[in-house]
Amino acid sequence: MGNMNEQRAGFTSMQTSTKADWDIIVEHHRPYAAGAADRVLAHLRLLAGDAGGFIVDRLTHSLLTATLAHRGGEDEEYVVCALLHDIGDTLGPWNHADVGAAVLRPFVSDANHWMVEKHAIFQGYFFFEHIGLDRHMRDAFRGHPHFERTARFCALYDNPAFDPAADCAPLGFFEPMVRRVLAAPSHTIYRGCE
Repeated sequence: MGNMNEQRAGFTSMQTSTKADWDIIVEHHRPYAAGAADRVLAHLRLLAGDAGGFIVDRLTHSLLTATLAHRGGEDEEYVVCALLHDIGDTLGPWNHADVGAAVLRPFVSDANHWMVEKHAIFQGYFFFEHIGLDRHMRDAFRGHPHFERTARFCALYDNPAFDPAADCAPLGFFEPMVRRVLAAPSHTIYRGCE
């Protein structure tokens, strides 16, 4: 529950809050927000051991996807998106791409955000017919400026990232990248509070 001696705001309804209350909250928010990378990495580690029927566990798939993107010459932000693209599997098994995109939104470009948000539909091109879905579902987005980028992400990095024999960089290799990308939000309504 935290330190009971820490200074806290005094309101019981936001409507009655004061500038002094929010000064306290913002002071506490900054170190909490600065720890986002630690919490994201801890959550990513939850994917270890859960294969969900796949040949590799979810963490290995994420690491393989990021390794392929890194070796493919993608920039750091893209590689972090590749690493975190399935981080929503634990909390949102029915909308994991939305969860991952929401986590990344404050820190990445519109192109990378859209790629993560839509990757599940685009990845379906490779298997949807096996589960009774339309593999061409992604065609609804044809013409979108980020369509080809997302199709390429799935084809080159997400789709082939299930090989247990593949050489894979460890999570420690990517941690500094995650910390740099998540260090400074550029898409947030709370500008100035970081």
